[in-house]
Amino acid sequence: MLLKLLREGLGQLIVIINFITLPRKMKRSNEEQKAVNQRVSNMSLYQFKRCPFCTKTRRHIHKLNLPITYRDASRGSAHRDELENLGGQVKVPCLRIDKDNDTQWLYESSKIIAFLHQEFGENT
Repeated sequence: MLLKLLREGLGQLIVIINFITLPRKMKRSNEEQKAVNQRVSNMSLYQFKRCPFCTKTRRHIHKLNLPITYRDASRGSAHRDELENLGGQVKVPCLRIDKDNDTQWLYESSKIIAFLHQEFGENT
């Protein structure tokens, strides 16, 4: 009980600190941003709101100015069932990438961040 309360409190603190210290969004021309928006329209991030690794991933998504859909994978949600049944495991953060008729499930915050920076970073 005490551990759960502590975890919830720390999770909320992380969310508040994240909100206060959000980095600036990457600036692109309108045409470049439209192309990026189109490319990420087939991506979604399965996450928990108070998870520190999810927060880290969301910060990079915000910084890269990517309008990726967030899906809450909390207990009892349809997105959690989707993550387990289609992705193979309930582990967050998880980036779902639908391309053509194929779906890729990318787990681990560091791998997701590296992928996003490679695809949408300043040098691309």
